[in-house]
Amino acid sequence: MTEEGLTQTEIADIRRAISGSREATSRLLCALGALDDLDMSRTSLLPDWTVGHVLTHLARNADSFVRVLRSASEDRPVPQYPGGAAGRNQDIEQGARRPTKVIMADLADSAARLDSTFDEVPGVVWQRHGLRSDGSALFCRVLPVSRWREVEVHHVDLGLGYGISDWPAEFVSIDLPYALERVPGRLEDPAQRAAFLAWIYGRAIGPAGFALRPF
Repeated sequence: MTEEGLTQTEIADIRRAISGSREATSRLLCALGALDDLDMSRTSLLPDWTVGHVLTHLARNADSFVRVLRSASEDRPVPQYPGGAAGRNQDIEQGARRPTKVIMADLADSAARLDSTFDEVPGVVWQRHGLRSDGSALFCRVLPVSRWREVEVHHVDLGLGYGISDWPAEFVSIDLPYALERVPGRLEDPAQRAAFLAWIYGRAIGPAGFALRPF
């Protein structure tokens, strides 16, 4: 990977996230490979999704990032999923019914394609973008940490023994700021938005068991 027009901090964050996503994928594949009775029809921790749904989603997510990055290298912003949200959901539903060996091979192959793409795209790609399902910009520079997030969070969602306490400290450190940026948009009640802000400023009681250092 080469870099053009990026700050040293941005370059370091991209590299950290790529490395982190690779390690997270390796942990996931090793954990799944060690299971003798992996049942794709087993219910996951996500509503209405089985283990097969979760793993198929991870595979299609990897392919969608490859699509965005490859197109961005040609300066062509394309939708992350060709069929939009409907196409994405259909692919997951159909893919979740496949045999275990097929899903596992798909997961590993798609991850390998993304891994190679991270290395092969020109540095200018990190300043370009693709398109989300709603048409908004999906910036390439956030794809490595997005992939890391997908693997870490969905590893927990599988309900196979990997928990939140197993998340690497570096993942939490690099992803927490991204998660906090999205909080305002997820708090629709003005009173809750104000209460959350007051908690951050040390002026209100926050979630049980959480504490913030003085602002």
